[in-house]
Amino acid sequence: MLRVPGVGGQAICRLLEHLEPSQVFAASRATLSGIGFSDSIINGLQNPDWQAVETDLLWLEQPENHVLTLADDNYPLQLREIANPPPVLFIKGRLDLLSLPQIAMVGSRNPSAVGIKTAVEFAETLASAGLVITSGMALGIDAASHQGALNVNGHTIAVAGTGLDRVYPACHKALATQIVVNGALVSEFPPGTTAKASHFPRRNRIISGLSMGLLVVEAAQQSGSLITARLALEQNREVFAIPGSIHNPLARGCNALIRQGAKLVETAQDIFEELADFNQVHNIIRPEIKQFVLDLEQQKLLNLIDYSPTTVDTLVQEIGWSVETVSSMLLVMELQGYIAAAAGGSYFRTK
Repeated sequence: MLRVPGVGGQAICRLLEHLEPSQVFAASRATLSGIGFSDSIINGLQNPDWQAVETDLLWLEQPENHVLTLADDNYPLQLREIANPPPVLFIKGRLDLLSLPQIAMVGSRNPSAVGIKTAVEFAETLASAGLVITSGMALGIDAASHQGALNVNGHTIAVAGTGLDRVYPACHKALATQIVVNGALVSEFPPGTTAKASHFPRRNRIISGLSMGLLVVEAAQQSGSLITARLALEQNREVFAIPGSIHNPLARGCNALIRQGAKLVETAQDIFEELADFNQVHNIIRPEIKQFVLDLEQQKLLNLIDYSPTTVDTLVQEIGWSVETVSSMLLVMELQGYIAAAAGGSYFRTK
């Protein structure tokens, strides 16, 4: 049915409310018209592209390729519960991962260096604790999130806006290959489907729908990540956002989400605390996060940071290290809760 022009997920669900799958292509024009379909869709249903269906079946025969429908017991429960679940899922890789606890991570396609580092480190921590990292394999924060999970041999799921016989963007072919080894590629679009702008909002509802919660790492005010956050809220998912400087355009989307009620996140522990009720309801073991211990150089830098805002320039001047070295160490200490960012590129000590 996916191969019939004009027949999407909602139309398939409507068909299956009235007919068994085996009855769809044998149904009369009167029956299909009575269900509410137009002449063009009826013509497509009565003259399906069986050659395209054969292409899908050949794809399914390849190793690690799978298809799930809403009727399958293995269809992920989290996704089944959303308002418009995809009736068919194409999967390449680890089918079992779709039903494991997941955290979605999204953000800017053109992030700052700090944003990329933040995404990688959060993904590493969350994946090390046993959560599957789910994202959209886009440039920027998506790719960094997948990579962070892979760095620690964790699991990650990439939801595509194309058929799984192609990779978009093409520069992520190597990343997609890595993901299949220790994770899965997922799409509601059949093989051969090319990238279209309208596909990505549909993809985003699957990213949030598969997950317990959504973490937005870095996003401008008009970012597509905010669409995913809205979808997550509609699906009754937790939304988390990492705050940033008021002077950073890439932080304005996250800051806006926090003003609207998203959970402000400084460390991975903040996420686990917010999901505690979910873990109890679904009998998921809450991972224990090991207390981070500063090394001697980090402790030396921390000792120079006051409980009132201290600028990076001041720290560089006092300690004699490069800006890059100091900034990198500050990010680590911020993620671990020892310091917090203040306006104007300053930091203050929190413990």
